[in-house]
Amino acid sequence: MGILIDSQEGGKNGGQCSMMFFNRKKKVDSARKNTSDPQLAKELSVPQLLAIGVGATIGAGVYVLVGTVAREHSGPSLAISFLVAGFAAALSAFCYAELASLCPSAGSAYHYTYIFVGEGVAWLIGWALILEYTIGGAAVARGITPNLAALVGGEDNLPIFLSRQHIAGIDIVVDPCAAIMIFIITALLCVGIKESIMVQSIVTSVNICALMFVIFAGGYLGFKSGWPGYELPTGSFPFGVDGMLAGSATVFFAYIGFDAVASTAEEVKNPQRDLPLGIGGSLFLCCGLYMMVSIVIVGLVPYYAIDPDTPISSAFASHGMQWAAFIINAGAFTALCASLMGGILPQPRILMAMARDGLLPPFFSDINKRSQVPVKSTIATGLIAAILAFSMEVSQLAGMVSVGTLLAFTMVAISVLILRYIPPDEVPLSPSLQEPIDSGASGYIWNCLETSPKDKEAVGTSGNRKPLLVKEDVSIEYPLIPKQLAIANYLHEGNRRKVVGWVITFTCLGILVLTYAASDLTLLSSVRYGLCGVGGTLLLSGLVFLTCIDQDVARHNFGHSGGFTCPLVPLVPIACILINSYLLVNLGSDAWARVSIWLAIGLVVYIFYGRTHSSLKDAVYVPATEVDDTSCFVA
Repeated sequence: MGILIDSQEGGKNGGQCSMMFFNRKKKVDSARKNTSDPQLAKELSVPQLLAIGVGATIGAGVYVLVGTVAREHSGPSLAISFLVAGFAAALSAFCYAELASLCPSAGSAYHYTYIFVGEGVAWLIGWALILEYTIGGAAVARGITPNLAALVGGEDNLPIFLSRQHIAGIDIVVDPCAAIMIFIITALLCVGIKESIMVQSIVTSVNICALMFVIFAGGYLGFKSGWPGYELPTGSFPFGVDGMLAGSATVFFAYIGFDAVASTAEEVKNPQRDLPLGIGGSLFLCCGLYMMVSIVIVGLVPYYAIDPDTPISSAFASHGMQWAAFIINAGAFTALCASLMGGILPQPRILMAMARDGLLPPFFSDINKRSQVPVKSTIATGLIAAILAFSMEVSQLAGMVSVGTLLAFTMVAISVLILRYIPPDEVPLSPSLQEPIDSGASGYIWNCLETSPKDKEAVGTSGNRKPLLVKEDVSIEYPLIPKQLAIANYLHEGNRRKVVGWVITFTCLGILVLTYAASDLTLLSSVRYGLCGVGGTLLLSGLVFLTCIDQDVARHNFGHSGGFTCPLVPLVPIACILINSYLLVNLGSDAWARVSIWLAIGLVVYIFYGRTHSSLKDAVYVPATEVDDTSCFVA
């Protein structure tokens, strides 16, 4: 048996074997390109990953969010809103946990998308993540100054070099404290991952202690006063179940941050065990803390009387504990510091991953020999974030952060579907082995490939198409389709990958149509219901189809074994795509307009730089089942 590759077309088109450059896919261990180069230090275990995940997730928003959502959406059912949102976030966490343990390299969603979807989409995801972490870090830093002022008794008590200043000539408010905090955290991250995570653990612990104070002290006050917030004639759902679900959609973004754990995969000692525990554990802890704080606050004060700006401290003040504001402000300040570190930490690693793949200049891929961290990428990240935080009010750009996050969550879920049903069956061959293909020589010998005698006879007699094969005993007879199903009459190994690929595509299209039609109230009723019907039909048909067929057994030989496995596939990833798509559609036109401009700029950068400098631009793809020695592959 032989695999034929058009060597002439491979020479003209960069060895893509008739594949578009947008669909180039790399192999799982592409990060380990040259073991002689400095590598990231493997210093992290479960406690450190929990500190990263909890610190990046629990920002100061929880100290304000509980009041706003309780007053406007959930009422006393606020804890249920956090529970529903936590369940929705867990769907994405399951997908992240499987891919992180399977493909433990820096880059997170960008890395997974590059492996399972293709280079072009991976570039856009990486480009969106750059925007997410840059603006997100700057926005968090801008929130430090008012919380620090509240901690010291007002802005008048801040030193002049830390207080905000209004520049009348250009009508901007500069925030030197935000820039200084970013520089401090950037310097700390450059020292080393072990040292920076130790500080992260301390700061996160202070924040958790403040929240535990709220829970226990608030619980004592609640039992003492009889929980007046729950003794209301309107019941637990004053805004109905719809209001509770609307509150869940709002607080969902309070769970964003666990993906920072996946970005450190290359620095984890035992990624197959520790990464799923770090991702799942941090999400579980955050959900538990959110729910307990919510139960206490809406129980101390009726939801309609909660102060939307300072809900926690005002709830304690109403019970005569004004002094608790100091502890709460300290918790909010440390929460912002931990969130800022958790926001800056992933971006240098994403830049490093993209540079190692050739999509960005090699400047970003350098790893410092002493600290074993990407110092240059870290400094560049901190510098840009500090400039934004110093000179701009970036809160109005917060919607752009949500777009990048939800796009990444969606692509990770799609990658899980691809892994389970149509895992990549080809790997890139090193460009150094392409010359024998193009030369047309009949006597070439490859150290990595073994050619059968029958294939050798075909060399030189089949024009410019050469057999690359390698093993005669490779079987492609996988028991993927149950024989008892009627679908087996139409689906066989020859067309399975194409059919399943289109099913996944149309399922995602159906989700997009359904969520758009359900969210756009300006559409005519007939059009809206028609689109919902079409989208729902595509969604349910795809779900039923994928449920009825067996998953590809080749996935067991893909990537690193022994890690976490996402349960209830295809239901979990499809539900994840549905939820993320609904949130994306409802983010608003302003956010999408800004993100579209950013993605258009990224597409131009990719076309004129990334596409031509990609490490896979000259790769030849061969079936993975026919090559034993992966040292031949493009790294």
